[in-house]
Amino acid sequence: MTFALRMNFVDVVPDNSLKNTYVDGKKNGYQFDIRLSYYRGHFLSVIDEFGIEVDGKKVSDDEIRFCLNGKELAPWQLSEAYTEFWPILKPATIKVLKVGGLDSGDHNVKVTLFFRAPYMPIGPNHQYMEYNSCGEKTLPVID
Repeated sequence: MTFALRMNFVDVVPDNSLKNTYVDGKKNGYQFDIRLSYYRGHFLSVIDEFGIEVDGKKVSDDEIRFCLNGKELAPWQLSEAYTEFWPILKPATIKVLKVGGLDSGDHNVKVTLFFRAPYMPIGPNHQYMEYNSCGEKTLPVID
């Protein structure tokens, strides 16, 4: 990708959304919310690139679940999610499977999210305008 349009409508990572998750009383990971920084919602299948870094370390796609509309999808499944619409006002929850979760304190969360607008062709061969909906924020973890 050589160019991506950026529109700063919302904080991609909302405040107070980073939480450890528990199963049977043991930390098994953490989660946080993300918002689409755009003026309208989109189907998940238009997401071309998605990734997470926490405290400067890339999180493996195998550990990530993109949760929306009662469904949990691995990043590789997003391109096939043609019927899953992400409304502009609804945050998605990102779950990370990590035994032990996060230590208490502040953590830097970086989201890489590029998507295409299927209604904005910009050239031959079915190319479409790319949008940058990336975001980064330092948040305290809530236990």
